[in-house]
Amino acid sequence: MTQLNASRFSKQFSLTTPIALAPMALASGGALAAACARAGALGLVGGGYGDLAWTQREYRLALQAVDSQRIGIGFITWKLDEDASALDWVLDRPAEERPRAVMLSFGDARRYAARIAASGAPLICQIQRLEQAAQALEAGAQVLVAQGAEAGGHGMNGLDGRSTLTLVPELADWLAGHAPETLLLAAGGIADGRGLAAALTLGADGALLGTRLWATQESLAPLGAKQAALAAGGDGTARSAVFDILRRKHWPAPYDFRALRNDLHRSWEGRVDALRAAPEAAQASYDAGVQAGDYSRAHATVGEAIGLVHDLPEAGVLVKRLHAQAQAVLCS
Repeated sequence: MTQLNASRFSKQFSLTTPIALAPMALASGGALAAACARAGALGLVGGGYGDLAWTQREYRLALQAVDSQRIGIGFITWKLDEDASALDWVLDRPAEERPRAVMLSFGDARRYAARIAASGAPLICQIQRLEQAAQALEAGAQVLVAQGAEAGGHGMNGLDGRSTLTLVPELADWLAGHAPETLLLAAGGIADGRGLAAALTLGADGALLGTRLWATQESLAPLGAKQAALAAGGDGTARSAVFDILRRKHWPAPYDFRALRNDLHRSWEGRVDALRAAPEAAQASYDAGVQAGDYSRAHATVGEAIGLVHDLPEAGVLVKRLHAQAQAVLCS
């Protein structure tokens, strides 16, 4: 019988449940990270695009609510290449305020490896393909996150992306032969205890949850977006570059964005090049949708697991629910 608090991830990070909050930009704020940490998970503040003021406010908020033992932070790696001031700020905190872990996603983490290691924070690297694992290990990653294309928000595009169900066990086998001390988290499509138990069965040491924790009381996502997502179901998302263009986010290939597939998105499906060439009218429509809280035009950042989400609980209650569900599955 597997005890969740006995997983390698739980032991290394002093957790009672082997769950990490995905550091979702503009959603995983201090209150959500702290709530996850209090419930026994790892709370990763979403440093995202590296906004220094936002990072300072939300990271401080997390530390005001709970000590730093289970509070970490995550950043988009290619944005750090443009401005790493938010990372520098958090690594320069007094020892008792430094992050329990730093997660980097979407880019080459090697440039930041020495700085993170010197702070004493373990490095977590998110990857989407097996071929990216060696570079993450070269950067000194102690934890790899295997992100399947089912995940919400940014991930590998449809041409190159992998499924969580196949990527996790293949990467687990590879790590067993090349870096057995490296921990592995599964991400993408996990929203209940069955998914957490499945991740552990596939060889992961835990799971990184985004969509399920996005749909909580403490998440900074707008309530209207949460309500629209709950009504949509798992069939209602799409992965493309459309919302990045509408939001004026210039993401590098091969990454794109999964969100609810709304009317504005549908109007540009199959015409991404035309949208990129002349985006102004569509961007104005998107902006108006955001201002009005109209999610037929504004985006709601969720993955395919939204079909398993039916409520908006407090995050701490949810973490404990997932723990009980997963433990029941593993004991059956």
